[in-house]
Amino acid sequence: MRNNEVYGDMTAWIAAHAGDSESDLMRLKRNLLLAREEELTARQRELLRLRYEENMTVTEIAAAIGRDKSTVSRTLSRARRRLYKCLRYGL
Repeated sequence: MRNNEVYGDMTAWIAAHAGDSESDLMRLKRNLLLAREEELTARQRELLRLRYEENMTVTEIAAAIGRDKSTVSRTLSRARRRLYKCLRYGL
């Protein structure tokens, strides 16, 4: 089998499955909201909201809540890791 045959097969497969990505994205968003509510602590949810919805930096968040920025960074990291595990392995 030549390289161009492999690429042709891959292109055909991608074209055939192009519609699946939208449903996958919707499922991912739904699972993310569910995991956020069920698996994270209230503090983790709040810090994620400030970071990603309010677009605050770690330094700004630390100043706003009166905590050290290393604490904020560590909490955000743990929250993201927990969400990743939930989404990867299922709820």
